Amino acid sequence: MTRMRRWYATAPKNISPLLSRELRDLGARDLRESSAGVSFDADLACAYRICLWSRTANRVLLSLARFPAATPEQLYDAVRAIAWEDHLDPEGTLAVDCTVANAAISHSHYAALKTKDAIVDRFRELTGNRPSVNTEQPDLRVNLHLRESQARLSLDLSGGSLHRRGYRAEGVAAPLKENLAAALLMLCDWPALASAGAVLVDPMCGSGTMLVEAALMAGDVAPGLLRGHFGFQRWKQHDAQLWDELLSEARVRRERGREKIPSLIGFDAEAKAVRVASGNVSAAGLAGKVQVTCRTLEDFDAQGLPSSGLLLTNPPYGERIGSARELPALYAQLGSILRQLPGWHAGVFTGNPEFAAYLGMTSTRSDVLFNGPIECRLFHYVVPNETIAASIEPIEITPGAQMFANRLAKNLKHWEKWAKRENVQCYRIYDGDIPEYALAIDVYEGQNRHVNVQEYQAPSSIDAAKAQQRLQEALSVLPGVLEVPMNCVHFKVRMKQKGASQYEKSGHAGAFVEVQEGGLRFLVNFTDYLDTGLFLDHRRTRSRLRDLAKGKRFLNLFAYTGTASVYAAAGGATSTTTVDMSNTYLDWARRNMALNGFTGSQHRFEQDDCFAWLRDHGRERYDLIFLDPPTFSNSKRMDGTFDVQRDHVDLLNAALALLEPEGTLVFSNNFRRFKLDADALPRVEIKDITRDSLPRDFERNPRIHQCWLLRKK
Repeated sequence: MTRMRRWYATAPKNISPLLSRELRDLGARDLRESSAGVSFDADLACAYRICLWSRTANRVLLSLARFPAATPEQLYDAVRAIAWEDHLDPEGTLAVDCTVANAAISHSHYAALKTKDAIVDRFRELTGNRPSVNTEQPDLRVNLHLRESQARLSLDLSGGSLHRRGYRAEGVAAPLKENLAAALLMLCDWPALASAGAVLVDPMCGSGTMLVEAALMAGDVAPGLLRGHFGFQRWKQHDAQLWDELLSEARVRRERGREKIPSLIGFDAEAKAVRVASGNVSAAGLAGKVQVTCRTLEDFDAQGLPSSGLLLTNPPYGERIGSARELPALYAQLGSILRQLPGWHAGVFTGNPEFAAYLGMTSTRSDVLFNGPIECRLFHYVVPNETIAASIEPIEITPGAQMFANRLAKNLKHWEKWAKRENVQCYRIYDGDIPEYALAIDVYEGQNRHVNVQEYQAPSSIDAAKAQQRLQEALSVLPGVLEVPMNCVHFKVRMKQKGASQYEKSGHAGAFVEVQEGGLRFLVNFTDYLDTGLFLDHRRTRSRLRDLAKGKRFLNLFAYTGTASVYAAAGGATSTTTVDMSNTYLDWARRNMALNGFTGSQHRFEQDDCFAWLRDHGRERYDLIFLDPPTFSNSKRMDGTFDVQRDHVDLLNAALALLEPEGTLVFSNNFRRFKLDADALPRVEIKDITRDSLPRDFERNPRIHQCWLLRKK
């Protein structure tokens, strides 16, 4: 049992130093690091222990031979000369994995086939029988590595990458591999923090990999205990008794260490991610030790957390999850959370280091690691105490940022006075006033002030790096100027919309905030959709509808969240009919109506394509109709597509057919190049009220919408 052999353990790029430390602690000798792993000497017991206990290794390979392999014939002859009968029975199964690096034999699949042929030909010659191939779970997995004209042949005793612990039955988009998560924890000194009883928080936990690995580490649980198979278990030289002894020891340590696991807390905005994470926690035997709940960054509450701990997270970085244009605000919110945790350590792992600037904190160091092929950085932070934290500026204030801040402060002072005088609580204070800072900024006053920031998509002629810098400058100074915490600043990119994308869900927070307009109450959502649910540029149009609605039967087509229906009901409409294709928005409309006390049967909600609904309800008549269609829609619930320029005459005629002779139809849309075809509506009196429909805070952007009154002649 003391026979020493040469081994090689592979690991993700740049993790070799951590793996080397692990191997040394597990008893390996004569360690030599390379970019892809560590070679070492060990006896069989040590090799088994590494398979069971290593948290960072991918594979554990037993070196069999090194030899020249400049040609397929050289490779075949050298492989056939090895005594494979010492490792595998003739009736067994095998698989050959091959990697090449600037090799003379450049085709890995061909090299693997030649190696397999050499092995089975030797068995056929010796015994008359030959092993069969099983690529999934063979009795023996052979690893061939070719570099230039040299070959290294090994047995894979791990039998599949060791990052597959056995607890993760289901993942989410772009999950961290288990050994990468373990490496992040080691680099953040989690073992020492855990032994001191520190708390770990992951506010974007995804499938919970970081939390589970942290619990296994803190609880002295061997990461291989849950694996159902190792490559050595059907190897002819396998020592089953030795392996059983190591398993028994690991199980005892797991039971003893369970009580040492400190508090581990995970959040995620995705309900599916929380479900998956909870399942993984249970599968790892950690139920009751790891807490996972559905919560957004905005809902983070530091109350009840101890004065020290570790926040470690892997937020999206615009590669496989999220849009790089939409993520700065998320990182800024994360920075706001960090500043709520004075005295804590923090680690933020991202594939786009530029996003770290939005955290508004200075890292103490960073480590370069790879998440698959993506080069990433782990930024380390020590959160200063509250006094120091309050004085930290997120970035250096450039002259451009100062100019933007000055304009924003001036605008706020002006529009606050106007809003107070006009009793307006939700209003626009900035709309690309400085061309270099192409933002639209709206203030929503309520129980707390919220700020909705939309960046107009920059044209391709604008340097992307410069635009990103200006956006960062703007977001950095905005909370201070507007006197609002960063978690109440909501950022989106306003670009040309296609189909129904203007109304499609972009987040999963589900957080609604109540605001007031015109003495009425509305629910808005800052996180889940591009628009909040209250089109501020239609404020005066809604007021006009209220003035026209008394004693009228009101129809609201393409109703969205039903705000026009609320105004009509408040104006004394005898009935309201609210039509939209989306059940989500109809439910939102019902809530807005109920919030204002309009719940009777005279208020109908119809889920349908508006064109189809108009066709099927031709006998109904209305005194007042509001029609505000999207520019374009290709929803799956529609027959064909809708284009407001192409289809507006047919749509208007269908709506006018339901209008009483003395009734009024209010028609609006926000397609900037829209041209109303009045000649196609000869029996209709048309009045353009666009200018009168623009609220004062939108007058600087007169093309934001167009609006007409239509009456039958």
